[in-house]
Amino acid sequence: MTEPHRPHDIVAIVPCYNAGERVRPVVEGILQQIDRVIVVDDGSTDGSMATLDGLPIEVVRIEKNQGKGYALLAGFQAALADPEVACVCALDADGQHDPQEIPRLYDAYKESNADLVIGSRVFDGGQVPWRSRFGNKITVTVTGLLLRHHLPDTQSGFRLLSRPFLEHILERVTGGRYETEMEIIVMAIREGRITVPVPISTIYEQGNASSHFRKFHDSYRIYARLFRAAWLPRKKG
Repeated sequence: MTEPHRPHDIVAIVPCYNAGERVRPVVEGILQQIDRVIVVDDGSTDGSMATLDGLPIEVVRIEKNQGKGYALLAGFQAALADPEVACVCALDADGQHDPQEIPRLYDAYKESNADLVIGSRVFDGGQVPWRSRFGNKITVTVTGLLLRHHLPDTQSGFRLLSRPFLEHILERVTGGRYETEMEIIVMAIREGRITVPVPISTIYEQGNASSHFRKFHDSYRIYARLFRAAWLPRKKG
């Protein structure tokens, strides 16, 4: 049986902060799909990185925990140091994303010439608590009203981004926690970049100890970044 084609112009970025033993299966799954993985160690103190010993990956280390947004930007910068890289796929380190779906995001990117492909979860299933379903629907609705563009999932960390968009992001987006991902969406929509949602599996683990999302604090930061970015004057060029 002929093996499926493995694209060589894509790099996976995995921001990791105290993901424990969860991160290794994620990275091993990615390596089954693509050749290059960059794990960004965002100041982990739980031995997460030791679990990756022996894997053919690159590790970018941030000495002190800064937040997911900072880790993503550091990973983007490291990936773009290779001029052959055409796109980057970001996945979370805690197993909430299925690496086997990377080819689906990559195919959507190639077919639509997209700058941003978002792996979109379905929140109508019974495995997702009503509070999470309600919170997601509120964020989707508010984002749609402000940007006049509907996206089915604005909080997914499973994304693929084109090199030109990444270069633009590194020039204009500041680091942070989870709000950085929202700022990237706002930038893509406001600048008229091709943004494509692709349905993915909904993997939800209630009480995930490796999740560092603080519901009230981080939600406030996300909405603050959304409103600020949505109302800023559009930049030219």
